[in-house]
Amino acid sequence: MGSSGYAHPETLVDTEWLAAHLDDGTVRVIEVDEDTSAYEQGHIPGAVGWNWARDLHAAVGRDYVDREALGQLLGRAGVEDDTTVVLYGGNNNWFAAYAYWILRLRGFNRVKLLDGGRKKWELEARELTQEVMDRPRTGFAVTGQENPQFRALRAEVLDSLGSSARMVDVRSPEEYRGEKLAPVHLPQEQAQVPGHIPGAANVPWAQAANDDGTFKSADELKELYARQGITSDREIIAYCRIGERSSHTWFALHELLGYPDVKNYDGSWTEYGSLVRAPVEMG
Repeated sequence: MGSSGYAHPETLVDTEWLAAHLDDGTVRVIEVDEDTSAYEQGHIPGAVGWNWARDLHAAVGRDYVDREALGQLLGRAGVEDDTTVVLYGGNNNWFAAYAYWILRLRGFNRVKLLDGGRKKWELEARELTQEVMDRPRTGFAVTGQENPQFRALRAEVLDSLGSSARMVDVRSPEEYRGEKLAPVHLPQEQAQVPGHIPGAANVPWAQAANDDGTFKSADELKELYARQGITSDREIIAYCRIGERSSHTWFALHELLGYPDVKNYDGSWTEYGSLVRAPVEMG
């Protein structure tokens, strides 16, 4: 596996490594896509499919499953204490990165991303299957320490306005400027108002990826973010619309570059853009 100068290259595996470990009983592959029907249409052999909206979110209220429920979800995927989970998905791994961030937030750390995800796997004409593996359920429980420092909540975001913290808005330029409320293919009614958090830099999330879906090198990533004042010596808060694109940016900054103080504001614009009297910038 090439490290490309990353601070934590162990957070990624490449397609060649995964292809050689598909029959490894200590590796569990899990697909997480925006299109929750993609798994049924074809997936990496042996992979388990997670529905990001149903499986990772609490049944009531806007939050994620707790550690107990997450342990049960992993147990249904056949995860045991010595299992390494490899996540992948479509569109440069954006929802796979979201699942990765949630797992790390809740204290499950034996997790990696497949660099390039589904796109890279398919570009190499590797096998996909519609066969669903019946994984024996385990009694797995998440016992690692939770990582609340990976998450920014509304109060912290509001308190950070005007401080030395650097906000990075990873949505499209059209969303950032206030011309759209969501990506073109999604309903345009999510937040009450358009715009962006005052002072936020705009670095669209997909700029961190190469054409084949893999992450750019460490030097390329550092240059990409430094141009907008996003450097390792600052507190960084990333946000998008619901937190999935900013999870991808969080992964690039925290896991790959090793920047020490990076948070994902998962409330993102659907929350912030609906707050009464919250300051907003346009253009």
